[in-house]
Amino acid sequence: MAEVLLFHHALGLTEGVRAFADGLRRAGHTVHVPDLYEGRVFEDLAAGVAYSSETGFMARADRIAGELPEALVYAGLSLGVLPAQKLAQTRPGALGALLISACVPVDAFGAAWPEGVPVQVHGMEADPYFAGEGDLAAARELVAGAADRELFLYPGSTHLFTERGTPSYAPDAAALCAERALSFLEEPEGVTA
Repeated sequence: MAEVLLFHHALGLTEGVRAFADGLRRAGHTVHVPDLYEGRVFEDLAAGVAYSSETGFMARADRIAGELPEALVYAGLSLGVLPAQKLAQTRPGALGALLISACVPVDAFGAAWPEGVPVQVHGMEADPYFAGEGDLAAARELVAGAADRELFLYPGSTHLFTERGTPSYAPDAAALCAERALSFLEEPEGVTA
């Protein structure tokens, strides 16, 4: 079973983020879900992003990762993809990355994606943030020509499609994303230590 460090999105550590983590735990994985907002939760993405800038979101994520073993799968939801992708690319011992609703160009954190670190990227094909702001292009570049890197696109235009209890929630896409994430975590040659 894998040990996962999951970073929440701009709304904070919501019930939807907790539910996603709990789904991984029910399959037997150890999942750490730090609250980088220290209890604050937002209903508006812009307000959450602004708050993340005030709180040192990335520095907090780095500190938390430093307290855990190196052999981790890094996972992120939207804004949480930033620390997840950075740590997967730069921290020794990374076992894999799950990037949901976001992806940044690999060169944001290094010259190349590290060999032997598998990755899955998930997003909605018409999400204005994912498809319209360059994340989809970055994801396509990341997975190009690599057998251990996958991009999954889902029909729809919502951003936080895994976030239960919100208008963005897309139950079919969320269920398929969770199924694929679990398969990724259980691959014998992939992310298990």
